Amino acid sequence: MPSNILEIRQKPSDTEKITINLGFVDLGQVDLMVQEGFYSNRTDFIRTAIRNQLERHADVVKQSTARKSLDLGLRNYSRDDLEAARHAGEMLHINVLGLATIAQDVTPELARATIASVSVLGALHASPAIKSALADRTR
Repeated sequence: MPSNILEIRQKPSDTEKITINLGFVDLGQVDLMVQEGFYSNRTDFIRTAIRNQLERHADVVKQSTARKSLDLGLRNYSRDDLEAARHAGEMLHINVLGLATIAQDVTPELARATIASVSVLGALHASPAIKSALADRTR
């Protein structure tokens, strides 16, 4: 690549899109709250409602996270991580509450040789080939 050309890489999103179904009356009430200026848009209202519920149940989430031995937040599995596990003769159990990422340079063969199970509450970012290779190990 010539020295005056920069390669632009897309930054992975730090959010995940979801879809919800609301009754017409509930949706109308959300729209009214937006119209009255309490929230900037529907998404702002929904995010605030979700955060309020998560805060209300924070103790339960904390206890469940500890009981289920979940890594909380962002967890990246690089090719080096998996190569080290293979070299040590270990199998990884991926248990994440948040975002788990398996690097793009990890081959399906390496993933199958080193990952015994995958349980992600949130999102798993991995290539389609990796997801397919680990389908029978994913809960």
